[in-house]
Amino acid sequence: MTNYQSLILLALCILFATCQPAEEPEEIRRPNVVFILADDLGYHDLSCTGSKYYETPNIDRIAQRGIQFTQGYAACQVCSPSRASIMSGKFPARHGITDWIGAKTGTEWSDLDRHTKLLPPEYVHKLPQEYITMPEAFQEAGYTTFFSGKWHIGSKGSYPEDHGFDINVGGWEKGSPMGGFFAPHNNPKLEAKEPGESLTLRLAEETVDFLKSHQDSSFFAFLSFYAVHAPLETTQEKWAKYRQKAQEQGVEDIGFVMERRLPIRMVQDNPVYAGLVSTMDDAVGMVLDALEELGLDDNTIVVFTSDNGGVASGDAYATTNLPLRGGKGYQWEGGIREPYFITVPWMNTVEKQSNIPVSGVDFYPTLLDLAGLDLKPSEHTDGVSLLPLLQGDSIEERPLYWHYPHYGNQGGDPSSIIRFGDWKLIHYWEDGNRELYNLKDDPQEATNVIEQNPEVAERLGQQLEQFLQETQANTPEPDPEYNEQLAQERQERIVNERLPQLEQQRADFLKEGWQPNEDWWGSQVDSSSQQNLTTIE
Repeated sequence: MTNYQSLILLALCILFATCQPAEEPEEIRRPNVVFILADDLGYHDLSCTGSKYYETPNIDRIAQRGIQFTQGYAACQVCSPSRASIMSGKFPARHGITDWIGAKTGTEWSDLDRHTKLLPPEYVHKLPQEYITMPEAFQEAGYTTFFSGKWHIGSKGSYPEDHGFDINVGGWEKGSPMGGFFAPHNNPKLEAKEPGESLTLRLAEETVDFLKSHQDSSFFAFLSFYAVHAPLETTQEKWAKYRQKAQEQGVEDIGFVMERRLPIRMVQDNPVYAGLVSTMDDAVGMVLDALEELGLDDNTIVVFTSDNGGVASGDAYATTNLPLRGGKGYQWEGGIREPYFITVPWMNTVEKQSNIPVSGVDFYPTLLDLAGLDLKPSEHTDGVSLLPLLQGDSIEERPLYWHYPHYGNQGGDPSSIIRFGDWKLIHYWEDGNRELYNLKDDPQEATNVIEQNPEVAERLGQQLEQFLQETQANTPEPDPEYNEQLAQERQERIVNERLPQLEQQRADFLKEGWQPNEDWWGSQVDSSSQQNLTTIE
């Protein structure tokens, strides 16, 4: 080869090299999201939020690693509206699901021997299909989306898979575990693997399986427990542990007092409920351990919250939310204040707690923001991103709204609420009366200060009315068949019969050797069969 040919070849090589496309940058891995939603768990039902009776070391891990919003709220005092608000970023008055789906309305309500002055209005019975939900937003961004557990915001055609979830395990129209908390589950979306298996642990197992099979891709996983909803069931071992703990702490003589309509629990000493809480905590531990063992914990946002307050009245009378007043179904803080934890592993939050009022509607924009995705303000209409609070900054002060024009099963009243700053105004639909509380000075809502603060009440009342008009909120109507005598007779039965029954049931739960039936709901086969589910293969 001549020198001339060599020069030509060298020039061609240089030209070829310079024409090669630049090396592709390594693909940026978006953060994963694990959203854990409890059912009917009260604000004080966790060790980290003040319970001296329930033990929740795994849920406490989420709170300790992230930020606790001490003024975190569900969007409603019952489940379906709150769940729809999490998915849509809209308050219940706006999306129209204002009661748990399946609740009676109109004259069907009065047929239940309730004898109330108002007839609850109709409400939307499924999450509107036209919404772009939070999981759909993540799905559009290339995330694999997974749902496990309770749905209860739509029936066939409006299941999780119809609203942005690629995989649905156990989510359908029912709001409680139809087979109880031990197999068979009586759930068309979840077949039992083993006789007597724990529903709560099984949902966690399915979530862990999803994490393992999708660890190399970005995922949005939503674990929605049926726990700790009624029926209250636990294993014999856990009941015995918490019965002993109640005895050691000292059993109060009185467990219940009358609220306005129903008895309400005043102490945390129910060993069956404590065992149910403990099992849910075990299940959360399975998921957190899986994230760590798979090496996913450093790139996974974890959220934990509940859909409404703990059940202190009605249903199973399971717990107390004291010092917060009321519970599930109630208009007071015990009905709507929730555990509200967000862990972002790469973010060093200076403050481990925030006392800024936040709502379930805020999860949608917050998680999009944390994942680096574009916000959708036309969708999450009422929610705001909490990223500034996570970064130690502030957000603009804004009102939070609740609209529950129903009576429900727990003793609460048809009402609408506004919270702005430290002030909370409750409007009652029965008689138009209002209550005003300063939550900073009076977190127990013991003293109505509306007469001392008429200008505050007027301003908040006008804001609330404007919001309800803007959203075309549904409102109750008077019952033309209302009979005050029948209502009074019903109330007397509650005081004279139901209240003593509850005290007797409470005493029975704490008796040595108590059992609900011969096989403890099949739970005796559970303790050995599901203890190995925490192992990561």
